[in-house]
Amino acid sequence: MAIFHYRARGAHGDAIEGTIDAGSPDLAAARLIEGGLTPVDIQPFIERVSLGGNLEMLFRPKVQSADLIQFSRQMHSMLRAGIPIFRAVTGLASTTSNRSLAQTLHQASASLESGHSLSDALGQHPRVFSVFYISLVRVGETSGKLTEIFQQLAFYLDREKTTRGKIKSALRYPTFVISAIAVALAVISIWVIPAFDKLFKSFGAELPLPTRILMAISDFMVAYWPALLLLLAMLMGGVRLYLNTEPGRYRWDKLRLRLPLVGTVIYRASLARFSHLFSMAMNSGVPLMTALTVVAHALNNSYLEERILGMRGGVEHGKALSLTAANSGIFDPLVLQMLAVGEESGTMSELLAELADYYEREVDYAIDRLSAAIEPILTVVIGGLVLVMAMGIFLPMWNLASVALH
Repeated sequence: MAIFHYRARGAHGDAIEGTIDAGSPDLAAARLIEGGLTPVDIQPFIERVSLGGNLEMLFRPKVQSADLIQFSRQMHSMLRAGIPIFRAVTGLASTTSNRSLAQTLHQASASLESGHSLSDALGQHPRVFSVFYISLVRVGETSGKLTEIFQQLAFYLDREKTTRGKIKSALRYPTFVISAIAVALAVISIWVIPAFDKLFKSFGAELPLPTRILMAISDFMVAYWPALLLLLAMLMGGVRLYLNTEPGRYRWDKLRLRLPLVGTVIYRASLARFSHLFSMAMNSGVPLMTALTVVAHALNNSYLEERILGMRGGVEHGKALSLTAANSGIFDPLVLQMLAVGEESGTMSELLAELADYYEREVDYAIDRLSAAIEPILTVVIGGLVLVMAMGIFLPMWNLASVALH
């Protein structure tokens, strides 16, 4: 994703400048329009800062989900107590512990003082506040439900943080084990096996096939390890560059929904996120077309985003939302059934909220099953590696010991 600097006009014609992440200038303009802004000029962002500015950016903490959760809860409490928006933002800018968020709120406070709305002021900082966050704040301003909106945002962000934490926790153990195995194999191949190679050659005995294979692999790694490291670095860099392109990101986002073991968790977590976000948007009075657009961008998956945005065409032509959802091919029958019942009964937001709760529980169950499934697989892999090492190193030692005894 590239960063663009934009100049735009707000709903009341006021000038607004800022930066936005997008794949192209056209996508940047589309996101600005979805956020209620009229683009005037969009150019690639070129950062020009001094050495001190670079050091400050290097050591400045990022705005985490916990910071946004706390900000949303505090805004809800302060607005419910009758504190004006400007005083609330200014007070939080002075008391927040995260320096990046504090600076962002100070800038937002200055924008509020110059006459901008809260959504426009926060919208100037897309790296901190997402399109969905800004859109709901704007809906809260127009509907007079800003206090309730911040409460819903805090609840949603807290659930998202909990789900991400559970997924990371389930993957932390296998990641550590796989990394340890890779390091152990490198150490054995570069230092341990060559030592045994000298011992075996000193006896002049014929070595078993597993030992010869290990020796050949070890000799190759010892001779070409700089080239192997360079090749690995180039491969990782190339993959990263490809994933930063639109086709690469699209294919990876599509692939990770179908990965063994973890694909199910990611897919159900995406359905839970869609259900919760769409329920929030509909319950807040966001128009259907705007809700589809905003929720699509908030899913952080370009494959799902393209399919959901494609649903707008069918809705614009008068088709039922449940029918266009079925044609998208990304929803399971339960979601489609809930959408159809919600359209008929007029209770779509309530049914989607219940559906989000259901998928949240399914994600918890899937994470538990993921942990249970990964452990025996890792045990088999480690056992296989130990067996190979035993056959390659200890088998010839046993043979040599037998020869020496006779």
